[in-house]
Amino acid sequence: MGVIDRFADRLPVGPDTPRITLGEGSTPLVRSARLSERLGVELYFKFEGMNPTGSFKDRGMCVAVAKAVEDGFEGIVCASTGNTAASAAAYGARAGLTAVVLTPAGAIAAAKSAQSRAAGARVLEVRGSFDEALRACLELADRGVYMLVNSLNPHRIEGQKTAAFEIVEELRRPPDVLALPYGGGGNSCAYAKGFAEENAATQIVSVQAAQRATTLASAIRIAEPAHVDAVDELVADGRIRIVTVPDSEITDAWLELASREGLFCEPSSAAGLAGLAHVELEPGSTVVVVLTGHGLKDTAAVDVLAEATTMVEPSVESILAGVGR
Repeated sequence: MGVIDRFADRLPVGPDTPRITLGEGSTPLVRSARLSERLGVELYFKFEGMNPTGSFKDRGMCVAVAKAVEDGFEGIVCASTGNTAASAAAYGARAGLTAVVLTPAGAIAAAKSAQSRAAGARVLEVRGSFDEALRACLELADRGVYMLVNSLNPHRIEGQKTAAFEIVEELRRPPDVLALPYGGGGNSCAYAKGFAEENAATQIVSVQAAQRATTLASAIRIAEPAHVDAVDELVADGRIRIVTVPDSEITDAWLELASREGLFCEPSSAAGLAGLAHVELEPGSTVVVVLTGHGLKDTAAVDVLAEATTMVEPSVESILAGVGR
């Protein structure tokens, strides 16, 4: 059962909205095996990389694309650093809509580009930044043929808020703290909306890279967050706290998640965990870190950040020497 069917009574859908789904949602909430003890909290990971195209974007994309079909659009358009592109391409294909994807030249991970192209999207590289690509998408959408499916589309936020419902349902209570990456800010707003609808006072920690425009965490490489005003309002209301971390801390958290918890996410997904080091956590509190994308979305990062393979002879002695025994 997908997001629309499961949460129809809490989404802006009706009997004429097509139930477009690839089986998104219902992603694992994995209890920490080791890091809980280090942090002194009950730590969980919401692994959104287990969605159909490997990222959290699928939750909102299924709703946005369904509404595009319902409203009679011929196609969909988005600007993307990768995950939105892959999701729009897949759900556009599922719905029979043309998907136009604009990506900043050289700024998209190869795996995400491959997903988009395989699904038949028209992928166009823009000689400029993500923000310039988004502005071009907005101009195209204004012509009325293509629906914009970036998170500026409110249907995206509606779909993404369902992750908060799932967390509360599985824990049987709201978490005290939720930490996640802060790129464009749409997901932070979505979780805030979801927890508000659950009457939950969860503190959201939105973690951004210190050098937004050049961070190695390509999924949050966004210089001008589209939802900055909404996020700032939530900060003023005390519902969101923004934490800024250097790339070195994102890298360390990424390696730690894989080597100590067995969770392989893309580097940007580890920003939430990195941010917890800068937050005073109540001992014994319940903390959820959102892992927004699967590690297979950016395998090139492994070649840069992880230890290389070692060549050995096919003998026990050589193998033991290779593992330092």
